[in-house]
Amino acid sequence: MQESLSDLQFSLSPRAFFQLNPQQTVKLYESVRGAAGLTGKETVIDAYCGTGTIGLWLAPYAKEVRGIETIPEAVEDAKANAVRNGRDNASFHVGQAEELLPRWVKEGMKPDVVVADPPRTGLDPRFLETVLRTKPKKMVYVSCNPSTLAKDCKVLLDGGYEIEWVQPVDMFPQTSHVESVILMERKEK
Repeated sequence: MQESLSDLQFSLSPRAFFQLNPQQTVKLYESVRGAAGLTGKETVIDAYCGTGTIGLWLAPYAKEVRGIETIPEAVEDAKANAVRNGRDNASFHVGQAEELLPRWVKEGMKPDVVVADPPRTGLDPRFLETVLRTKPKKMVYVSCNPSTLAKDCKVLLDGGYEIEWVQPVDMFPQTSHVESVILMERKEK
């Protein structure tokens, strides 16, 4: 299956997740880009990256984007989409973010921004612990579930982050569902 968002083209395997409302998806991803405040010098982690749509959207504005996803077919789609769209600074990896991120940090990588777009169940508690340990300056959380968003934000707030910015995006008009983009920044001590 083929999909497009603005100037990006995506090939998707049958089980791949893709936002259903392309016009609003562009607004959602522009909100993520605005929240991340990228200058071209940042290393971005795209956790729960799926087929790489957010990471590929951000890649022109970052030094490096590394996506992490547990579904191998989605990572294969993301890699193919990076090549298809000429995003040479984006790479995609199969695994658990709570395992890969600490390994990369140990190898010398310092994430400036972590973007997470988890399923309705929210962020894995081990991933939250990993974010708190690795201390990226910015965390951009994309959520489709206000209750798990609140639960996860509490953990991050208690761990030294502050909510700087919130933007709801109506992805499903005429329904009670909304996507939210939240920028959290690490408090300076």
